[in-house]
Formats: sequence, structure tokens, C-alpha cells
Amino acid sequence: MTTHGSTLPANDRTAPPGAPAAPAGVGSTRRGLLHWAAALGGGTLLTACGSSTSPAAPAAAPERPDRISDPEQALELLRAGNARFSAHPEQHTTHPAAHRLRIAEGQHPFAIVLSCADSRVPPELVFDQDLGDLFVVRTAGQVVAPPVLGSIQYGVEHLHVPLIVVLGHESCGAVGATLEAVRTGSAPSGTAIDSLVEAIRPAAEQALAETDADSGSEADEAQHLAEAVRLNVAAEVAQLSADPLLAEAVDGGHLRVVGATYDLHEGTVTFL
Repeated sequence: MTTHGSTLPANDRTAPPGAPAAPAGVGSTRRGLLHWAAALGGGTLLTACGSSTSPAAPAAAPERPDRISDPEQALELLRAGNARFSAHPEQHTTHPAAHRLRIAEGQHPFAIVLSCADSRVPPELVFDQDLGDLFVVRTAGQVVAPPVLGSIQYGVEHLHVPLIVVLGHESCGAVGATLEAVRTGSAPSGTAIDSLVEAIRPAAEQALAETDADSGSEADEAQHLAEAVRLNVAAEVAQLSADPLLAEAVDGGHLRVVGATYDLHEGTVTFL
């Protein structure tokens, strides 16, 4: 993990004045610098950077095997990564050059994340993961269209990814627009946006029918939106789980499909 703008190049892992030298080869590991910095003893590295305070360092991202086949292990890595991100949003996992060159030879992501295209919800940051860790597919409202499903099938069938996370989020614009279209009965726009509305429509209609809120107040609309986001994620999880290729992997214990929502204000992910 490193503060934005302070990452050292992989070939420049020199110690601050008076600090012990970095062990040989530390720059070639994904998080070797972080472990070395911890060994320096709290304030040494911070003082060298011009800081007189020594705040508690966040938990380091643990090393992981190159290949992960256990869905539960993959899920725990995401839980831990989001805990790091939400507790220390100003810091994130580093991307050393040596690691980038190593994964250029081949990818072994441990999770597929189908998320909304919203610019505030980048899965690699939200889950504090490194290059090559996540196989990410993004559409507005995380809608599952044929190319999206094909991409996910590829990740499971050819990359042997053991976990799929469908990640919705608070205040989703695509879901909100669909709710508005359902409420007002607006005519189709004649653009490709209509396909998003039609895909999300069942969740929007169910949220309006089931939610005990009909005064038209801002609070009621927020309640409708939150419920529609949740229902939309659940529907997409069900859609993926029903796909024959994915269902076979689930039945064999090689894959798990889960839903989750992201809180824009808190930075936290809640798994459904």
C-alpha cells in the first residue's frame, strides 16, 4: 500500500539516511517495499518524507498464491481488500514494475467483478487489488448482455476464475433513470439506452410495487432507488447462476456467484 504519488520505482528501493538497507531483491516482490518499510520502525520512513507524525499504518495486503481455486478464499480476499480501502482510502496497493512484467506473461485473476460503469466505483480500487487480480466487466447498471455474458464465461472456462461478484452501488444513475421511466410511463428514446432501461425495468417495477413508500417525497424516492438497486443485483446474480456453463461450474463446487452493493459515502461493500 502506498500514498498516492509516493510510490518508489522498483529499481530505487533505497533506505532513508540512518535506516537499514533494504534486503536484496525486495523491489522484485509485489509488496516487498511495504514489509521493509514496516521493519524500519514506524516513523523513520515518514520522517524522511518530511512528516513529523507517525500514524498507525494500515494492514498490509497479504501475499497471495498466483492461482486461487477456492471461491471462499477469493471472497475473503475481496472482503479484506475493501476493509483496507474503506479504512484508508488515501492509500492503495502498489503496482511494482517487476510485478507488471511478470503478469505480462499470463493472467490468473481470482475474481470476476461485474460492476456498474459509474466512474466512482472502480473495482480494483474498491477492493484494493493489484494488476492481474481482477477480471472486470463493466456496464451501466451492470446489465448482463450477450457480450458481457460471453466475457464472464471466458473468465470461468478459460481462466478458471472461482468467484463472480455482481457489484451494484448506491444512487445508481441507470437504475434511477429506469425508475423514473416506469413512474412516468415515458416513451422509449430510440437510442441504445432503451436496452438498459428494459433490462433494469423488472427490478424497478418490483421495487415500486413492494416498497412501502408512495408520497413522492425525496426520502421515498431514495428508498425506492435503494431497493431497486438491490433487486437489480439479485436478478443479475440469478441470471448468471442460471447460465448452463456457469451453473455447471457452480454445481461442481468450482465457482460461486454473489451479489454486493457499494456505499459511495462510506466506501464499504456489503455482500448480499
